[in-house]
Amino acid sequence: MTSTASARRTRCEQCAGPLPLMARADALYCGATCRKRASRARIAAEQERVQGEQAARVPAELRSRPRWVRYSAKKVPLRIDGRFASVQDPSSWSDFAAASKATTGEGVGFVLTASDGIVVVDLDHAVEDGRVLPWAQAIVDELPPTYMERGRSGTGLHLWFRGAVPAGRRVRRGEVAVEVYSDRRYMIVGDRVPGTPLSLAELPDAAGLIASL
Repeated sequence: MTSTASARRTRCEQCAGPLPLMARADALYCGATCRKRASRARIAAEQERVQGEQAARVPAELRSRPRWVRYSAKKVPLRIDGRFASVQDPSSWSDFAAASKATTGEGVGFVLTASDGIVVVDLDHAVEDGRVLPWAQAIVDELPPTYMERGRSGTGLHLWFRGAVPAGRRVRRGEVAVEVYSDRRYMIVGDRVPGTPLSLAELPDAAGLIASL
């Protein structure tokens, strides 16, 4: 008897039942039902792995709030079922687990609401060739260390704080491109910048920061 013949599987990898006598030598499952079940199990395991990795990159303070949406390729917020979501309609948002598990759209986003007291400083076109540009680095250095992530484009930076501003603001001055928001806005959540805290720092004078930009 050859080594190939002696190593031939005799039991279904899914249900542990016997394989058909005429099954191929490399068969793993006793039939289509077990093959489908195994496929679904692999997909579920992969989704759980991705969820775990994503959760490890997002602060618990954000994950604990049911403010999550998906987003389309055109950056339109979506419900987890694919319908349009609104930053003013809490019923269209989900918890982190549901949003990160969903396959609708391109990824997840977090809806900012005034009641949460979370403010995001968005530095647009702040990264070039993997390096933070001087104007953006100067702003980062002036702010307390906090959770920071790369935007979807890979060239922007989002800095998340505890705080609030009376109204959002956009600053465009030369190469400086800054946006600050804390209400009725959703932020696409990207990849955490390595080495930055997995928590949100206090920014008590967020309004003053805007005025100084």
